[in-house]
Amino acid sequence: MTVAETTDKTFENDTSKGVTLTDFWATWCGPCRMQSPVVEQLASEMDGVTFNKMDVDANPDTPQKFGIMSIPTLLVKKDGQVVDTVVGYHTKDQLKQLLSQYVEA
Repeated sequence: MTVAETTDKTFENDTSKGVTLTDFWATWCGPCRMQSPVVEQLASEMDGVTFNKMDVDANPDTPQKFGIMSIPTLLVKKDGQVVDTVVGYHTKDQLKQLLSQYVEA
């Protein structure tokens, strides 16, 4: 599984079914560049979760709608509803633990 690009136009559709994790990032953000490979690794290892990423500079509407002020922010949705939000860099183990509770629930 890969991490798909999502945009302001496609976000709601991309995150409406099942468990999704969206990585809000920007090219100029150092911690984002550290977080991205972790999310990509997780995407290749975890079943039952759809992984997306959104460039906040190219897509300002969605981050504003969800009150995202700092990046990286990882937004977790289950069946279209926001169930968790984590801000800042997180390890693969931390994210796996976070997502597991929603995949198994």
